[in-house]
Formats: sequence, structure tokens, C-alpha cells
Amino acid sequence: MKVLLADSLPEDAVARLTDSGDDVTVMPDLDADTLPDHIADHEVLIVRSTKVTADTLDRAGRLGLVIRAGAGTNTIDCGRAAELGIYVCNVPGKNALAVAELTLGLLIAVDRHIASGTADLRAGIWNKKAYGTSQGLFGRRLGIIGVGDIGIATAARAWAFGIDTVAEAKPERSHLSVARAEGAGISFVASLDELLSTSDFVSLHVPGGPATTHLVNQEFLAQMKPGAVLINTSRGDVIDEPALIDAMNTRGIRAGLDVFADEPAGGSGTFVSALAQHPNVVATHHIGASTEQAQDAITDGTIATVEAYRAGSPINCVNLEPLPRREATLTVRHHDRIGVLAGVLAILRTASLNVSTMQNQVFAGSRAAVATIGVANQPSPEVVDEIQSLPDVIYVSVTTP
Repeated sequence: MKVLLADSLPEDAVARLTDSGDDVTVMPDLDADTLPDHIADHEVLIVRSTKVTADTLDRAGRLGLVIRAGAGTNTIDCGRAAELGIYVCNVPGKNALAVAELTLGLLIAVDRHIASGTADLRAGIWNKKAYGTSQGLFGRRLGIIGVGDIGIATAARAWAFGIDTVAEAKPERSHLSVARAEGAGISFVASLDELLSTSDFVSLHVPGGPATTHLVNQEFLAQMKPGAVLINTSRGDVIDEPALIDAMNTRGIRAGLDVFADEPAGGSGTFVSALAQHPNVVATHHIGASTEQAQDAITDGTIATVEAYRAGSPINCVNLEPLPRREATLTVRHHDRIGVLAGVLAILRTASLNVSTMQNQVFAGSRAAVATIGVANQPSPEVVDEIQSLPDVIYVSVTTP
């Protein structure tokens, strides 16, 4: 396959794709404006932070797969990709440990004044009295917002510090997700209000997008304890930055931040931010996933995603219909011969029965197979009889969800 790598990944990733017979083009300097001019003829696009717009997708005639070599896909027009039948897949959970480690690092740095103390030492200033006023972490409460892989990994590490970790109880959480969270030491409180008003530290682990933009606003910050610590290693636009600055000025809120709303597009550049420069902030340069361990894991996940697509079974797709419209399922046992399924599909087309899902499994010996076909409407008895009458069909059954 022709693969375009429009971001930087380790050289090992390129070598492994090339060894699999792929034609790999590496153009890490592409951006949203220049990517459309280079997408033609490529079947797979791999990105990290590069924005994938509708224009890029519209000009990609052969493209079938876009991989976000990371978790968030908010920089990709997933809706347009779905309209064009292009899979958008991510590599979730691979950077969870790295981000969790940074989260705890920022929390310790805020509590122990590490950044300010280091700056003073470099300036030749010794001020043990000023920097000996930390509160300590043991026995304090951490409220985690977002209990996916990163939130759970953060909670597990906070438990080792003796921190009481809580999250908001939500009725839509599955039993499995609740069990995972509780296994990491998380207990649940009734509401976000209770989480904010009782937590000494609040850590954000939510995806970007319209649903979380300015989640941390004036009302959110007003519910936090005076002097509480806010940690954000998720997305910059989750925080209303002027509101946070006001809360730091008026209520002593402190913050450990790895992300900002208007970061430079490249890996380096000038960045003037009133929030980053505030004395109550300890900050890093969006490096949450930037460890060798995390990059190796992301590389492995990216390669696995390409291989799954090559095998016809894409993994971690974010733009598929979770529950395709299906009113009936046809189970067709048939002889494994050429043209059987073509005949079945021709009958369904004539009857205006749209196929929503389909799977064909071949039995040992390759003499028989079973096709499971989800259709959007109930097939009539006449349609079932017509399929049953096909020469190589053994038996047809119809079930409803």
C-alpha cells in the first residue's frame, strides 16, 4: 500500500512498514494547508498533530484509512471521512502511563514549588524559608475528571502516594469501567459539584471537542476549594484561560499545565501566554506522551492498525456507526462456491433491502460457509424463498434483534 506519514514517527515505524512491502512517503512538515496537495494516490495516512480537513479527504481518491498515532481524533474531520467511507482509527491507551507520570510530576512540582525553587537557585538565590511551606500529598483528595486509560493510570499512581482519589458517578458507566476504576483505587461521588468542592487537587483527562470546550470555566473554578490545584494534561481548550487566571488571582487556585489553547503549531517557536507566565502555574511544553516508552508503544499500535486494515479487519475505528440500523438478520448457510453471495445480494437489492452488516465465515475444509447479513427492513417470505432456491444455498433463517 502507499502510505503517507505526515508527522514524525520513529524510523523503526517506517522500516517496519517498508519491510511489509508498503511504499512509505515521509513528509513530517506538512500541515492542514499543504497536506491536500500531497494526499493523492495514497491509501493510508498517518498523522499525529497534523490537521486532516474535509479538503484533504475530498482530494484523496484512494484513501481508505487515516490513523491518528495517539488517542484524540479532534484534529481529523471524522464526519467527512465517514461520508466518504474512510476509516479513522486511533491508537488509544498507548501513552497512558507517560501522561499519568507527568500528571503526578506536575502535582508534586506545584506542591513543592520545584520550578520557582530551581529558577532561584540558577539565579544564585537561596530561600529555604519560602519554599518550605508545602502542604504534602498524603491523605489529600484528588478528583479525576475522565476515567479512561489515563485517568485510571493516574489514580493507580496517586494511590501509591496515599491520595484519596474520586470521580463523578455517572449512570451510563458500564459495570466493567466502574470495576476498572475501583480496582485503581477510585471511589465515586454523587456529582461534579461534590467532586470539586471536596477535592484538594483536580486532574483533567477528557478528550477535546465541542463537548469539553471550556469545561473549566468561571462556574467550575468557583466550586473548587480556595488554593486547590488544577492539573491539565488533556487538551488546552478544555480550560477557559481568562477564567483560570482570574481564579488564581482571586482565590489562590494553582495549576500544573502541559497544554494550552493557542500552542505553536510546530515543535518550537515563540509562545507568549499570560497563563503560562502566571506565578501560580508550573507548566511543560505539551510533552505528556513524549517518552521513549510511550513512543515505542504508539509505534507498535500504529503498525498493528495498518496490519489490521490490510487484513480487512480495522481496529479502534472512531467513525463507524455503533449500532447500524438493522431490523432483521439473515443467516445463509451455503456451499463455499463462487457467486453464491453475489446471488444473495442481487435478490436483496431487487427487494430494496439495504445491508447494514455482513460477515461470511468458511468452515474447515472450505466446503461450506455461513453468511450473516443484517438488513434494514424485515424481508418478506417471498424474498427468503427466493434466496433458499439458489442452487448453492443450504438453508436460510431470519431472526430479529
